[in-house]
Amino acid sequence: MLEWVFALVHLALFLGLLSYSIASLLRGRWLSGLVLLAFMVAYYFIVLHQAVLKEIKRKKKSARSGK
Repeated sequence: MLEWVFALVHLALFLGLLSYSIASLLRGRWLSGLVLLAFMVAYYFIVLHQAVLKEIKRKKKSARSGK
């Protein structure tokens, strides 16, 4: 249960920061919007990318064994 809460909090914060950075870009604050987007991309690749790949591989494996 704690993993789901942690994941949902992370998702909410990630989406909030994404919307804030896009809003910054639309308001004309290019530097802050681009810096936030750059940090979010770095965060994705440093923290989340390996977990996403593992989950995709796990789902493909379970789908194959389920047939």
